[in-house]
Amino acid sequence: MTREVLSDLDAVLGIARQGSFRAAALDLGMSTTALSNAIARLEQRLGVRLFNRTTRSVSLTDAGRILVDRVGPALTDIHDAMLAAQSLQQTPVGTLRINAFASAAREVLAPLVLPFLRRYPQVHIDLVTEGKLVDIVAAGFDMGLRPVDLVPTDMVAVSLGLHRQHVVVASPDFLALHGRPNVPADLYRFRCLRSRLPNHALFRWRFEKAGTALQIDVQGAMTLDEPSLVRIAAQHGMGLGYLMEAEVREDIAAGRLVQVLADWTPTLAPLALYYPGRKNPPAAFTAFLQAAREFAAANR
Repeated sequence: MTREVLSDLDAVLGIARQGSFRAAALDLGMSTTALSNAIARLEQRLGVRLFNRTTRSVSLTDAGRILVDRVGPALTDIHDAMLAAQSLQQTPVGTLRINAFASAAREVLAPLVLPFLRRYPQVHIDLVTEGKLVDIVAAGFDMGLRPVDLVPTDMVAVSLGLHRQHVVVASPDFLALHGRPNVPADLYRFRCLRSRLPNHALFRWRFEKAGTALQIDVQGAMTLDEPSLVRIAAQHGMGLGYLMEAEVREDIAAGRLVQVLADWTPTLAPLALYYPGRKNPPAAFTAFLQAAREFAAANR
């Protein structure tokens, strides 16, 4: 079997797994045109159509379903054998695909990921951020990064030990002009910076103290869907913002932003790197796990 045929079969499995050519192309790291050419080449070789395609949907034909059912396990065995061989590498090389919430990725990029890449320059990290939970196995990721309380129970988790909490912040000028809230209910009297979630729902600010939990639907002149924009608007006195502490830590230290309601924002669940149990992982995978464990030990 030639390398080209193996690649074409991987393309078929990728489309079957993702349910679309565009998503499969992104997952496989190739253009949609190249993926379409690979499928056309294999269909010509086999003399059958593998997919029913319309402008809105993609589905396997009977022949495509038989091929996926029979070839899928065999290709898994081939890839597992290749990983077993790679596990004997002395120097970590290759690509690690990691799925994460964007906020989690921002927290670990500078202290964990970048030092790892400087230490192992032959490793490539493909860090994909999404605002939803995904099945990292089905989506072809090596690892995921989420708060530990959101890690699936069948995964192996490595807690990274980071202190995490939300903070309410505003510029010194804003507080000097409008005063500061003392309890969450005071926020109804203040101009706030509203946030929109990836699913387009408005985010309610969450608070907790002495066993009392509250959610506040704040009001204000702006609704934003990216934390960096909330940070900028807060710095310029446009209102109170609700952000991860790690994203404004330097601003608070420098006096550009001031934290309020500190006693109402408790510590959050720590981040965890998680992955399915696997035999003979490649050297890059093992090296990154070791770096994560060292990072966690330093943050305890």
